[in-house]
Amino acid sequence: MEQRQQLAKTLKPHWVWAIAFGSCIGWGAFVLPVDWMSMAGPLGVIIGYSIGALLMIIIGVSYGFLVEKLPVSGGEFAYAYYGLGRYHAFFCGWFLTLGYLSIVALNASALALLAKFTMPAYFTKMHLYSIAGWDITFGEIIVACLALIVFAYLNLRGASLSGLSQFVFCVGLVIAVVLLTIGMVFHPSSSFSNLQPLFKPGTSSIAAIAAIIAIAPWAYVGFDNIPQAAEEFDFHPSKSFKLIFWALICAGLTYAFLIIATGVGMPWMNAVDAGYMWGTGTIVENAFGRFGVLVLAFAVMMGIFTGLNGFYVSTSRLLFAMGRAKVIPDAFGKLHPKYGTPGLGIWFTMGACLIAPFFGRQALLWVVDMAALGVTIAYFYTTFVAYRLFKWSDQDTGRVRDISLVAPGRKLVALIGVISSIGFFLLLVVPGSPGFLGTPSWIALLVWIALGGIFFLTRYKNYKEIPEKDLDHYILGDYKDKESSTDSLATEPEAK
Repeated sequence: MEQRQQLAKTLKPHWVWAIAFGSCIGWGAFVLPVDWMSMAGPLGVIIGYSIGALLMIIIGVSYGFLVEKLPVSGGEFAYAYYGLGRYHAFFCGWFLTLGYLSIVALNASALALLAKFTMPAYFTKMHLYSIAGWDITFGEIIVACLALIVFAYLNLRGASLSGLSQFVFCVGLVIAVVLLTIGMVFHPSSSFSNLQPLFKPGTSSIAAIAAIIAIAPWAYVGFDNIPQAAEEFDFHPSKSFKLIFWALICAGLTYAFLIIATGVGMPWMNAVDAGYMWGTGTIVENAFGRFGVLVLAFAVMMGIFTGLNGFYVSTSRLLFAMGRAKVIPDAFGKLHPKYGTPGLGIWFTMGACLIAPFFGRQALLWVVDMAALGVTIAYFYTTFVAYRLFKWSDQDTGRVRDISLVAPGRKLVALIGVISSIGFFLLLVVPGSPGFLGTPSWIALLVWIALGGIFFLTRYKNYKEIPEKDLDHYILGDYKDKESSTDSLATEPEAK
């Protein structure tokens, strides 16, 4: 059995919180408020995202338990392996990889969109071609590519640097959002009457809220970056759920603040009808001129930076864990000789995402819409495995491997998480549902499934022949053995 590569424990709790919170708040929180209000109305969006945050917290209970028991890189990939075996692990990891990669690429394209809006004289010229109605310019390609390269280098230099940078970005993000919301609410031209009607006319309030809940897995994706970084915690992993909880609470408040800041500036239905390229940007510019745009641009830039940085961390760690498990080429499971980071995973993420700017933002949105499905699948695996690990009572003989816990309350919460994950999945795949994927997204999904099938078949024989003991060592390290002697007898009051 070959030696298992191990990441250094350098991440502090507030850095990990920043990785989760900052990854939840990306470009969409600033660019899409008008689009969201067109779906549900201002109150419909706020209620929908509040319910979404609550459901994510419920799902987060399962994450917190599994991170505490199995603090290894790979997150959902490792949990699917532990609870259901190697083939489920590959399936989960494959879809999650796509989700993470596409979010990195989309955040880079959002930086190009920000440049187009704030400096149109420079970034709307040198038109090259158009794809799906999106005009692609030389300037936006350069901006997106530079961002991807810079953040790849930042992550290569070490988790301490990327973790500290993430916290600084998040502090800047919070300050800018608070200042922006206060400024818009108290501006003389603003009025809470602009938030009327509170729900989308012609649509029931329940249907409006459901449309927002359907996209909550995408809006809050990022809190699950915590388990991807678990191997690098310099603190006890029992703190994981608290970090998840506060990251989701802060993210939910941020979404609510930005809906209010956008909605009070002008009648939201007028903003929808106007079809602005960037509704929030235009509304803030009308109120505060270029200064307001600069404050908003700073907030957006911080949100984009946190998304880029956070998902570089999670994507590279997921690829590292899969490489260490021999699911993908072994080279992904090696650490950089100088910096001790998963170098190939970082460079692969950069290389794959550098292709995206050449296809335009509209085409990339098709992939991201479909990626919500992959994230939902990861939520399902985590909650389902946690449900199997929790026990109703001492007489409950249902166990998976060695870790089990008498925790009827947590088992019920995990069951609710399983049902929520299935609900999110159905909202995306059932025709006529509020979040049903469009035709381009289905095409992208089928292409990714086909690629996964081909890749799996090429590696099936070698993957199948790895002894379970070896695979346990590669994916779980020594945590399985460490937990087996104690946690199988634990009860809920004794659990942290």
